[in-house]
Formats: sequence, C-alpha cells, structure tokens
Amino acid sequence: MGREIGQHKGGKAIVCLTKPAFHVENAAMTATPTLAAENTADLLARLGTRSIVFVGLMGAGKTAIGRKVAALLGLPFTDSDHEIESVSRMTIPELFERYGEAEFRSLEQRVIIRVLENGPQVLSTGGGAFMNAQTRETIAAYGLSVWLKADVDTLLERVSKKQNRPLLRNTDPRAVLERLMAERYPVYALADVTVPTRDERKEVIAGEVLEALGRHLAARGPAEASFGGAAS
Repeated sequence: MGREIGQHKGGKAIVCLTKPAFHVENAAMTATPTLAAENTADLLARLGTRSIVFVGLMGAGKTAIGRKVAALLGLPFTDSDHEIESVSRMTIPELFERYGEAEFRSLEQRVIIRVLENGPQVLSTGGGAFMNAQTRETIAAYGLSVWLKADVDTLLERVSKKQNRPLLRNTDPRAVLERLMAERYPVYALADVTVPTRDERKEVIAGEVLEALGRHLAARGPAEASFGGAAS
C-alpha cells in the first residue's frame, strides 16, 4: 500500500494511495485515497473473520469514517448506537433519561457482542463502549480496534451541531469534553491502531486508517483464529 497523502501546498504535487505504489496529482485536483484491488484482497485476507471496530469520543467521526472504510473494503457497516435504538425502540437520549447510564452501557455491551458475532464487518461504537473492560475483551476477541483521536476543538465544533448527546447537556460542553478526554484517552490508547482525525475530508482519514491497519496486520502476520473461527 502507498504512503500517507501529503498536504495541499499551493500548486505542489500531492501523493495518493493507489496501484502499484503512488499516484501524483496536481494539488488543484481532488486528492482521494484509493486502494488497489490486490491490496484490498491482502488486507481482507489478513483480517480474516475479524471485524474493524472504531472507538473514540463523540464527534471523532467514527460513523462517517467507518462507512467510508467499509465501502472501500466491500464490508457491511454497522453503527452500534443505531442498533441499540433499533432493538430498544428508543433514542439514546431517551434510554439515558429513563434507565441511566449504567443500564445503557449494559445494553450496549450485549448489542456489540451480538453484532461482532456476525463479522467480519466495520462497526462504529459509542464513546463510552470501549471503557467497559468486558466490551474491550469482546472487541479484542472478534476484531481490531481503531481509535480516531481528535483534539478538543475539533470535537467541540462537530458535536455542537447535534442535539442528541446526553453527556453534553451541560452549560459548559468544553469542560465536559476535556473531562471525558482525561478519563477516556488513556483507555482508548489500548486500541490496536490509533489514527489522528482532524478537519480533513473523510476519504483522506479513511485512507490513513487503511494504511495503519495494513501496517498493523503485516506486523502481526497471517490472520489469527477468532473467538468463533479458525485462522484464515
């Protein structure tokens, strides 16, 4: 797989992932990472029966980037929050309000286990999911975790556009995010792969995720046996 995509700098050339190595375009054109067919096949072969699981704080882009990665790899995509709302017939804010966070996390864990048992696929999880030790064990058994790491300004700009964040129903959302970062980032750091996310097109971040996964899987060797299946 090729290298990371360079930044736009006036009229300078930029580098994109493509077959067989690099593809150079003029910076005035759109830079979109592509994945050669043989590289896709190699990544999928190394992945085996495992799923790709996105973790990180609200606003990190887990759903948007997850959908793009799934499309590039030809895998199904699932959003755990949407699954939870589907099985409960309630919204996430309604679940928090009626049952509290502890009960919500228990339901979240059960849903994630059920979804991952049907892998391989790409799964985006809620911001608090990876904080549960049993959920982390399940993700490690059935998949590879990808932490989309963002700074507070990026997160605040994104989440301020939505009203469905129960933990941010506070007069100081920045303080809440900073507290969550302090609590959760050390745990998110346990993920198999970390990819910085920022104010960049989702195609670029998705390309960086694929490259990071490729490096990680190549270092680990052939796909290992998953909880429920043999090695590929």
